[in-house]
Amino acid sequence: MFIQSGRSLQKLKGEKLTEMAELRDAGCVAFSHADEPITNLHVLRQAMFYASTFNFSVWLRPQETNLVNKGVAHDGEVATRLGLSPIPVCAETIALSNIILLVREIGVRVHVCRISSAESVAMIRAAKQQKLPITCDVSINHLHLSEMDIGFFNTNCHLIPPLRNSQDRDLLRAGLIDGTIDAICSDHAPIDDDAKLLPFGESEAGASGLELLLSLTLKWASSMNLSLTDALRSITQIPASILAIDAGHLSLDAAADICIFDPEIYWKVTPTTLKSQGKNTPFLGMELPGCVKYTLVNGNIIYQRSH
Repeated sequence: MFIQSGRSLQKLKGEKLTEMAELRDAGCVAFSHADEPITNLHVLRQAMFYASTFNFSVWLRPQETNLVNKGVAHDGEVATRLGLSPIPVCAETIALSNIILLVREIGVRVHVCRISSAESVAMIRAAKQQKLPITCDVSINHLHLSEMDIGFFNTNCHLIPPLRNSQDRDLLRAGLIDGTIDAICSDHAPIDDDAKLLPFGESEAGASGLELLLSLTLKWASSMNLSLTDALRSITQIPASILAIDAGHLSLDAAADICIFDPEIYWKVTPTTLKSQGKNTPFLGMELPGCVKYTLVNGNIIYQRSH
């Protein structure tokens, strides 16, 4: 749905702009720098100016690389106890502050990907109150988990951004309910088993999430007493509207992209039930609601549960 700017030629070095206009003509609807932050603020400002000229939206990760350094966990109680290299909240909020200031100057539409802290929620809320054209999402992992879930070096909980403290998690939930946070994402980053079997600090960050997004959204909605319709909007209609594409809804002449599921049936998360190449997730062994029966794309059945 969107192009990671310059991946094929520039290797995400963040030094040169891609040909946004040509890519837009080829069908791109938004532009990002993938999971790599743009550390050169001059280049970021140029990219935003260019995008604003053509009314493109830009998707950015709020991450100050120099402050992340070699960190692997939230700068808090667990990292201290386990001796893990910390990632402070300001690594996110300083980068987010730069993004918001540039949005205020340029007026470009920006989507901030995967905020993880209470401070970021407050900053996004203030930006929206100023009518800045900014939206954001949160990983489904960060709505359920906190730094305490790392337990005794559980590498499935090695994520970027890191799992923060329980107060951050609760305020992320509240921010999603009040509309400060617009959408939920799966943060799908499948990792090979070998890369997760290393010590926590040496393991690769990430977890499979695509197959869990529906079920974990239902679980979150139930804990927040949120209606099924409102919960599903956060992973369907609202993300589509952020991308300005005609999707995520059921209506006459709309594309018949449909997921048919039973919210009352639970399924167990195991390596065998996951279809993704990466079997690593913090939710292994859990029973989750929302058993998918059929998946249709353009009216064609592409998945049917066998039993």
